Amino acid sequence: MTATAEGHGVSLGMPQLPAPPYPDDVRARLEADAAEVVARYPDSRSALLPLLHLVQSEEGYVTATGMRFCADVLGLTTAEVTAVATFYSMYRRRPSGDYQVGVCTNTLCAVLGGDAIFEALQEHLGVGNNETTEDGKVTLEHIECNAACDFAPVLMVNWEFFDNQTVESAKRLVDQLRAGEEVVPTRGAPLCDFKRTARVLAGFPDERPGAVAAGGSAGEASLAGLRLAKGQEGPRVVVAPRDPDVPDSEEPARHPSSHDAPQQTSASDPANPAGPAAEEGE
Repeated sequence: MTATAEGHGVSLGMPQLPAPPYPDDVRARLEADAAEVVARYPDSRSALLPLLHLVQSEEGYVTATGMRFCADVLGLTTAEVTAVATFYSMYRRRPSGDYQVGVCTNTLCAVLGGDAIFEALQEHLGVGNNETTEDGKVTLEHIECNAACDFAPVLMVNWEFFDNQTVESAKRLVDQLRAGEEVVPTRGAPLCDFKRTARVLAGFPDERPGAVAAGGSAGEASLAGLRLAKGQEGPRVVVAPRDPDVPDSEEPARHPSSHDAPQQTSASDPANPAGPAAEEGE
């Protein structure tokens, strides 16, 4: 039985067939674009990441032909290009959907519903992680934190934000994507398909209407913390912890961070000193 690399049918230890070249017209167009990308850098090797996005924008994933093209343009070996293309998850190594739907399953999003959303979408779409629906519209994956914890749980579609999601809103979103309906991100640029997204990531102008003016912002929780750090709000109030012997109805209003107030310890509570541990047998 022959082992395969990443499930793509590439036999390990066996000579690989040469990658088929791009058609002449495609290669000429890509060479012109690649020359523009390479010219941005003092060292051509630095252009590898955007060039991988460029070839990904051609077929929707980074093919062997695309990696061979990058190697030729930059004077690198295919092994050097492959090492980079396989390291970063943003480069797809197999055909994928028009819309990459990522569900954040890092800690905060997970506990607020991200795990439930991811499980529900797998069942709803009939796919597993990094798998694509039969119609080729949606590829589902769980993703790492995208610094949007204020809006958890968060989904991203082709790297655009969809905030404060629920199981039902996430199902509705993927159904709209598959039906070809217009979907508007919570914030940021208008949505486009994955190939077009890849071209923007390669560094070419984003021609989507309103894309330049669009922008994200931190949520209220982070902004409140920033205002505190800048001294724009009053000092924080430290309150005593809740008294378990006082009924809730008689408890005075508490600061939201009451549970973080200093607790009594042996050092601060002389009435309850912590003596030496008792010897065994005493």
